[in-house]
Amino acid sequence: MLLSRKAALIYKNYQSLAQSLSAVSLYQSHGLGLIKPRFHKYSTEVDQDFFEPHPALLRSDLNKVKRIVIKLGSAVITREDECGLALGRLGSIVEQVAELQNQGRQMIMVTSGAVAFGKQKLRQEAVLSMSMRQNLNSIESGGRPPSLEPRACAAAGQSGLMSLYDAMFLQYGVKTAQILVTKPDFQNEHSRENLRETITELLKLNIIPIVNANDAVAPPPEADMDLAGVISVKDNDSLAARLASELNSELLIIMSDVNGLYTAPPGMPDSRLLHTYSPNRDQVSTAGKSRVGTGGMDSKVKAATYALARHCSVVICNGCEENAILNIVKGKKVGTFFTNAVHRGTPVELQAKQAREGSRKLQALSGMHRTAIVNRLADLLLERKEDILAANQQDVQEAFAEGMQQSDMARLYLSEQKLETLAAGLRQIGTDSIDSVGKVVQRSRMAEGMVLEKISVPIGVLMVIFESRPDALPQVAALSICSGNGLLLKGGKEAKHSNKILFSLVQEAIEPFAPIDTVALVSRREDIADLLHLNQYIDLVVPRGSEELVTRIREQSQGIPVLGHSEGICHVYVDQDADPEMALHIVRDSKCDYPAACNSMETLLIHKAHRESNLFDKMCEMLRLQGVTVHAGPKLGQVLKFGPSLAASMRTEYGSLECAIEIVEDLDEAIDHINTFGSSHTDSIITNNDENAEKFLKMVDSACVFRNASTRFADGYRFGLGAEVGVSTSRIHARGPVGIEGLLTYKYVLTGSGQAASDFSAGKEKFIHERLPLNLD
Repeated sequence: MLLSRKAALIYKNYQSLAQSLSAVSLYQSHGLGLIKPRFHKYSTEVDQDFFEPHPALLRSDLNKVKRIVIKLGSAVITREDECGLALGRLGSIVEQVAELQNQGRQMIMVTSGAVAFGKQKLRQEAVLSMSMRQNLNSIESGGRPPSLEPRACAAAGQSGLMSLYDAMFLQYGVKTAQILVTKPDFQNEHSRENLRETITELLKLNIIPIVNANDAVAPPPEADMDLAGVISVKDNDSLAARLASELNSELLIIMSDVNGLYTAPPGMPDSRLLHTYSPNRDQVSTAGKSRVGTGGMDSKVKAATYALARHCSVVICNGCEENAILNIVKGKKVGTFFTNAVHRGTPVELQAKQAREGSRKLQALSGMHRTAIVNRLADLLLERKEDILAANQQDVQEAFAEGMQQSDMARLYLSEQKLETLAAGLRQIGTDSIDSVGKVVQRSRMAEGMVLEKISVPIGVLMVIFESRPDALPQVAALSICSGNGLLLKGGKEAKHSNKILFSLVQEAIEPFAPIDTVALVSRREDIADLLHLNQYIDLVVPRGSEELVTRIREQSQGIPVLGHSEGICHVYVDQDADPEMALHIVRDSKCDYPAACNSMETLLIHKAHRESNLFDKMCEMLRLQGVTVHAGPKLGQVLKFGPSLAASMRTEYGSLECAIEIVEDLDEAIDHINTFGSSHTDSIITNNDENAEKFLKMVDSACVFRNASTRFADGYRFGLGAEVGVSTSRIHARGPVGIEGLLTYKYVLTGSGQAASDFSAGKEKFIHERLPLNLD
């Protein structure tokens, strides 16, 4: 009986819908004071909660919103020929809206499309009603189909459009209700209140209201009567904004065929999509109009600004983008997000610009000054070690409480010994890099009176993203400073306390010599996507972390090179001619010294000759005593009746006291296995056979290839680089542990004495191309 009563109320309110949908102005006709909604006796306290002003939201807050208005522009749901609906695109949108509705959110749709739907139907009828002669004349003259009056198209298409929505939503167990309005319906406070109550009741019954302007009876355009600061309902953008405001919605998504707001007209060299927009702060371009609809970008901005002023966050996005609605609610960078929320800290674009300016001043310093900065940082690490370790202990305790894995905890943990080693590495960087910037690496005499020099210069601005390891921050900062590069750092949230104090030490060390903004710490994860678009300021991105992180950064980077490795699947191959004691010693170190490191051994390959020897048994026993969990490769698993479980994959980076063991027939199979399943990071052979060693070192395609040495030596500090910004497995630019040299590029400096290129083509001058010594003294 309760449901019947509610249904009756809905029906009663539907009778007044011709008077009812003016998405309500929150201001009275004089523009003063909020209109307080009046509720009938069947309203609940839950409804009143929605009418409390919402706090300003960040993108990360959008996954918590309860009430969402989706506006579908004509360009989104109509085909390119404007003669029918884009059913595939519309079906995807319906699926996303239904998914959010089934999650318990309250979804409201404002849709266009009735005119396009009706145009397709009426055009067929118009052609059929033409005489044969008229049809033939039209075809012969290349004429177009008969023109159709939009109101008639709307009348013919509205019922079909609603039936289509009904059928699509029913596939997901969701029901819909249709609401039609015209502009005059918004001019009566009573009708607006009826509208609120109708939609509220529908939402309580888990029904999606689908709202559209009734174009079949819409009055002719007239000047807006906007004395009270209330926008007019002359297009679906403003209709959606008023509806979102009236219903106190938390989020309005305006979907059209545009990506969002740009800093300049799209296509211009300095034009950039704004992912976040504040009406009182940012400058945008609103040029352009929708392909089909009545509203252009200017109307969308006005509508969004109106809704935002009434505590409703807004996203303007391209409705043709896959899963746009779901990604917006997940907080992903889709379209332009309108918000009044105040972001703490410096905007990331300004940080990148300041790092660029700082890098030029850093480059202008002498090598001695850059070294002094790094040496001071090394001193500060030891002077403030108690504060650093206390902050790190706080990170460790919080990570433990959140259930962080042991391998990640090992990366996160700092000790007094680690800080001492870190400080020593920084001093080594400073000493070795005094003359690294501005160094002449090649000199030649092009012609008489013309000398060409190739000189080392900084890359520019680096962005380094690292997970878990706070000791990476001072290492990377030192390398960047000594190479004259600006730096943007983004550390993992699990090390936020450690990173904060370490970054403050970097600023303290750099301040006497260069702007502290030369090195910046990016605080929010969502800022990374924005930074990856700033190729005018950032020259190289170095992600240090999981395969997922590196892959995601490579996919998101917009024209900025990415240097790094996605996995550290390192191998040790025990050859037939290996020394048993050496093999045990190297394998133990490669796997057990620091299992979480990217240069730790993950797969042990053993020549088949050792399968029945004492070495194999001793190797397995040694690993067992060290607490290593062993997985058998396919071949080893076939010969073992009892023993370790089979490896799920031979391409696994365990990052813990865990590894795979596989038997190989010979050296060639070992090389083939490594090149097939390895990650081109670090691989080692243990052998006394010089010929086998030479072949292994030549044929294994990895950044680091060793003979009779632990894979753990693949490290910037151990290589004598002082530290590393990361390990690169790419084949362009730097490879392996990347130190100072990997962060430098070069430029050519030509000194002439009045020559012109035409002098050489005319035979007046001749090229010499004589190589000169680097030191002219």
